[in-house]
Amino acid sequence: MITPVALLFAGSISALLPHSASPDEVYKSEGYGLVWSDEFNSGTKPNSQDWIYELGFIRNQEPQWYQEQNVQIVDGLLVITGKPDKIRNPKYQADSKDWKLNREFAPFSSGSIKTAGKRGWRYGRFEARCRIKAEDGLWPAFWLVGDEGPWPYKGEIDVMEYYQQKLHANACWKGSEKGSAATWDAVATPIKEFIDTDPNWDSKFHLWRMDWDKDFIRLYVDGRLLNEIDLSKALNWDGTNPFRKRFHIIFNLAIGATGGKTDKTRFPSKFEVDWVRVYQRS
Repeated sequence: MITPVALLFAGSISALLPHSASPDEVYKSEGYGLVWSDEFNSGTKPNSQDWIYELGFIRNQEPQWYQEQNVQIVDGLLVITGKPDKIRNPKYQADSKDWKLNREFAPFSSGSIKTAGKRGWRYGRFEARCRIKAEDGLWPAFWLVGDEGPWPYKGEIDVMEYYQQKLHANACWKGSEKGSAATWDAVATPIKEFIDTDPNWDSKFHLWRMDWDKDFIRLYVDGRLLNEIDLSKALNWDGTNPFRKRFHIIFNLAIGATGGKTDKTRFPSKFEVDWVRVYQRS
């Protein structure tokens, strides 16, 4: 489908607004009102009324150890730092077949926070103004997962993932009863397309946006449509649609694994978030 001009216009304007700006008049004209935001303008840690930390080895057999110390608020920014480290795994079991247990040490540390159990939404316009480093070995993400059930049955929306020289905009669900694999609607855009236009692209903040209603999810960066997911086709094997339920937000910086080799990655590396906002129609 052709992206409505108003949506592109709204995204372009919002990308240029200062981080302290109030909701854009274009959004108001479309019927959107701000229902929640975090501007990361106070304190040194994320607000515990909104966020919880993921700790330890979490997913995808990634080598980093998530810990609270790597998540800070600095000068009005949420800063997630990934770096080489040597952290002993307190649950280490040499003879275990579980990857979370049979690793004695984690070679990297990083951070991950989410609004699970604190904040959740169904439908709306979700935005975050972020700065990432487009380097191999890094896997920053702004994404959402459903509040109910196991993955991928509960659904996943990747508003922004970067890894291996591509910017990803995806959604997944449990389309088949067999196995644990997800069904994906995924688009990977070469980062070269952005760097060729602006060699300093990854040194600047950009606006990632999702527009989500009962029919479609549309994912943007700086007003450019990256992917559109038709939710009439995004059905779990049992006929349920996870994208008509509540989801929560996650910000994290993974290292290695799907992110690629880390031998040339410059550390420490930072994933920075200026703000995150959620708008909904009344």
